[in-house]
Amino acid sequence: MDVLASEVASQIELHREHGGVVPELASRNHSLHLRPLVEQALGHAGVSVSQIDAFAATTGPGLASSLLIGSTAAKAMACAARRPFLGINHLEGHLLSPFVRETRVPPHLALIVSGGHTLLLDVTAAGRYEKLGGTRDDAAGEAFDKVGKMLGLPYPGGPEIEKLARHGNPAAWDFPRSMVHDPHLDFSFSGLKTAVLYTLQRESGNLSAADLAASFQQAVIDILIAKTLQATRRTGRRIVALSGGVSLNRALRDACRRACEQAGLELVVAAPELCTDNAAMIAFAALLRHLAGEASPLEEDIHPNLPLV
Repeated sequence: MDVLASEVASQIELHREHGGVVPELASRNHSLHLRPLVEQALGHAGVSVSQIDAFAATTGPGLASSLLIGSTAAKAMACAARRPFLGINHLEGHLLSPFVRETRVPPHLALIVSGGHTLLLDVTAAGRYEKLGGTRDDAAGEAFDKVGKMLGLPYPGGPEIEKLARHGNPAAWDFPRSMVHDPHLDFSFSGLKTAVLYTLQRESGNLSAADLAASFQQAVIDILIAKTLQATRRTGRRIVALSGGVSLNRALRDACRRACEQAGLELVVAAPELCTDNAAMIAFAALLRHLAGEASPLEEDIHPNLPLV
């Protein structure tokens, strides 16, 4: 797929002073920026609304107030242009993002690592997914943000921990790798987060924040890789696709690449600009469904807790 335009109105600075996302602020700013952003995207793409074949929006999972704004706007444009509307699962957007610029989605094992989700899926083709494992408590990205808050780092904590970890020793603290030897493919990061908290309380004033960040980050990476390799052995897949906001983490990317090379696997990672929430990944998922003859009813509601499978 050729991406003609993919615009993002970031709200990081808006929410940073609150230490996390404030739903009311998020939805207000969606309303404020949506029309100018659409006009900007059309201008950069060099197309008019009448030239668009289908309109899509995320209908879940996510914050209800924000989902309503995007889906309502897309439905309105679809009605005005007399074109189909497609409601897209946010997680499917992440899942397919490593293949946005490809001509097809091959069978593969998918690892989605984001602020709200950690998922392993067996992918036969676009639209054909089997969930193999997910998080039983905190998602990996959520654990990064919470540990970042423990360390007094700015929101979002994930990128800040990665920066700090570059100057630390990942072997300084032997944090737990929960459930890596269990036969199932689920994840758990709450015990790791608690271990970091107890370490901070016990060693207050006597530890290196960089060492703690590096040790925590390494534990998360070890858990993700161990479960992913376990899943490839179970499914026989030879391609691993890594996506989601946490996949921007350079240490995770490098470790996954080394692990896949050693196991004789091909690793496909979403381009950096497609890792965090973006329009292109939703458009790609919508394009594949549109080409398959699918469309969503205009009366379809949003689904804040919508599962992928």
